Amino acid sequence: MHSVVFVYGTLKEGFRNAHVNTGVRVPGEFVSVEPYPLYVIGPWYLPWLVCSPGQGEPVVGQLYEVSPEGLQRMDALERITEPDWYARGEIWVRPRAAPGAAPLRAMVYFGSAARLRSEVVHVGPLAEYTLAHAARFRPASS
Repeated sequence: MHSVVFVYGTLKEGFRNAHVNTGVRVPGEFVSVEPYPLYVIGPWYLPWLVCSPGQGEPVVGQLYEVSPEGLQRMDALERITEPDWYARGEIWVRPRAAPGAAPLRAMVYFGSAARLRSEVVHVGPLAEYTLAHAARFRPASS
């Protein structure tokens, strides 16, 4: 059975971890029904969505239908079994171009709020993680 996943950061089409996302994209852009705080944090300029509904901005992203194997790949990338990384949750989203459309329930990766105290917060809260934010990423030196 496939899962519906809302991606707002590096798993989006055209971003650095899109190769990990083997899901089938639902056409268009989507936005969270409720505002959430989205930050760009740490030395890798990670997009960091915190599970604090009602704070921040409605967040723009993409929606994918993902197989169980694809979800496992995403979970591994997002380090959901490690403390202070991401955890999988659920939110309501709607098509950005159709504000009156019925909302859809989707899985999402929330970053640990505790991490905001231990990492540099470069920007946020913001509505969208863009290619300009992603361009600031620098891989670790070998």
